[in-house]
Order: sequence, then C-alpha cells, then structure tokens
Amino acid sequence: MNLFKHYFKLAMFAAVVMMATTSCNDKPAVEAPKSEGAALENLKIRYIDEDSIMANYNLAKDINEAMLRRQNQFDAAQKQRGNEISKFGNAMQQKYQNNQYLTEEAFNADQAKLQKMQTDAENYLANLQQSIQNELNQSQIQLLDSIDNFMKDYAKKKGFDMVLRKSATLYIDEKYDVTKEVVEGLNKRYNKVGNNTTPAKAPETAPAKTTTAPTVTTEKPATPGKVDLKK
Repeated sequence: MNLFKHYFKLAMFAAVVMMATTSCNDKPAVEAPKSEGAALENLKIRYIDEDSIMANYNLAKDINEAMLRRQNQFDAAQKQRGNEISKFGNAMQQKYQNNQYLTEEAFNADQAKLQKMQTDAENYLANLQQSIQNELNQSQIQLLDSIDNFMKDYAKKKGFDMVLRKSATLYIDEKYDVTKEVVEGLNKRYNKVGNNTTPAKAPETAPAKTTTAPTVTTEKPATPGKVDLKK
C-alpha cells in the first residue's frame, strides 16, 4: 500500500498544467516586434517549483492526509481478514491432527468455509482498493483543476505570457520564481471556500479496475488433506 502514497505524489506532479499563455488586458493589438530577438526579449516569463506547491498548498496536503488514512484503513482490513483466515485454518489443522473429523462431510464443510472466507476477503479488499483508487482519481482531478484555474487567472492579472514548471527548464534565473506568491494565492482562495473543497469520500464498491493499484493478497494457511474414513 505504500505505492498509493508514491503514486499520489507522482501523479500530481506529472499531470499539473502550469503554463498559461495569456495577455495582461484587452489593449488593442500593437505592431509586432521587427526581429525575433526583440519578440523574445519582450516576453514576460515566470516559473514555479511544483514540488514546493504540492508540499505547501493546503488542498494538496489535505488530499495526501486523506489518502494516508485510506491506506491505513486498507492495511487494517487486510490484516484482519488474513488473521481470521489463518485462525480458522489453524483450527482445521488441529481438528485433523486430533482426529476430530468424524465424517468426510464435516471436513469438506470446513474446507468449503475456509475457501469462502478466502474468496470473500479477496473480493472485499479488491472493492476497498478500487474505492481508494477512485477517490485518488477524483482528488487528483480536483487538485489539477484548482491549480490550473488559479494559474490562468494569476498569469492574466500579472500580465505574464508564460508560467513554466521549474522541472521543465534547463536553467532559469531565480528572480523569475513566483512559487511563494502562487502558494499564498492558492491557500487564500482555498481557505475562503473551506470544507467545500476537501476531497469527497468515494463509495466502498466500484466496478472499474485499474492497473496501478497494488495486488491484493491474503494469507492462505495450509489445510489438511481429506480424512481417510477407512482407517
């Protein structure tokens, strides 16, 4: 389940759209610069550090905390179901060793019950896992929309032609860094909305499957063979 946290961080960083190509106002069009060098010189470009934004934007932090709680919920459920299966399997082993299965039907009934416990546990954990994945996807969309909408308004008000991601540049002077101002603006807007922007909890069952979720496993204790009633 540690993959959830890793996936969460990577997904957020990879998908954030931070480039806004906007004009500062609705002024009439002016004559284009006479040379390409002059055009580049007149561009107003800034950049942000996406790692810093994800670490300091309150919405991103709240989503991360929510996903950690869901991860802990999954881990606890997996451990509980595994313990139940192990306990019943060990009890079967003891009954077999102590010759407490008087009929083959009694043994087969316990064996069927053990198999059902394993199947039910796998289905429950798969549904819970899918629920967490769906919640992560919705939270990611919410976060990306929040940042994207803010950046477009921010760039337009400031009159910037571009706002780049730091990781997408080979070199850019630190004087063009607007990360702190962006984080402050994001948090100010987020606090105004309050709980309306916190991620919603997804239902515990979901039909869709994804390939990014970790494989669900349950402990399968050894079971005895069939009782030889002829002895």
